[in-house]
Amino acid sequence: MKRFKLGILLLFIISCNTPKAAFDYDNQVDFKTFSSYALFPDFQSGLSQLDQARLIESLDFYLKEEGFENSSETPDIYVNVYTEKFEQDNRSRIGVGLGGGGGNVGVGVSGGIPVGQMDTYLKLTFDFISVKDDELVWQAIVESPFNLNASPQERKDRFDKIVKKALEGYPPKK
Repeated sequence: MKRFKLGILLLFIISCNTPKAAFDYDNQVDFKTFSSYALFPDFQSGLSQLDQARLIESLDFYLKEEGFENSSETPDIYVNVYTEKFEQDNRSRIGVGLGGGGGNVGVGVSGGIPVGQMDTYLKLTFDFISVKDDELVWQAIVESPFNLNASPQERKDRFDKIVKKALEGYPPKK
């Protein structure tokens, strides 16, 4: 029973730190026809140059695992990624209360004092655009916690997880 409780706790902790993804795609497209890619000509992710380089490195690695070839001359699809940073209030609170009463009447006042910092998240949108039709054919949106004070290796690992999570939905299961 003790191992079971420990396993549930570990699963809860791990699930809070994993990226979450949503997918959308054009149902009329045959995704088997796509075998080469290039970054969108006006690729601007919104990340710092160092983080953008980490993201592109992760994209190259995982797209090759999916069977894509990087071809800037004659790509089948353009890959575009843009990001949005946001903060979420996941802070703990200390409760302070005051109450009193007499007889059958009671009065109470309470409030919470936030403890800690806001959590920073990245929302990355991955777009696959058909070069031939110039239309969006597949999209993944991934939200992930992101530590702005992380080391370069930790940032690289985070982008690996984000890209891997995004590409779990490609090709779509129709």
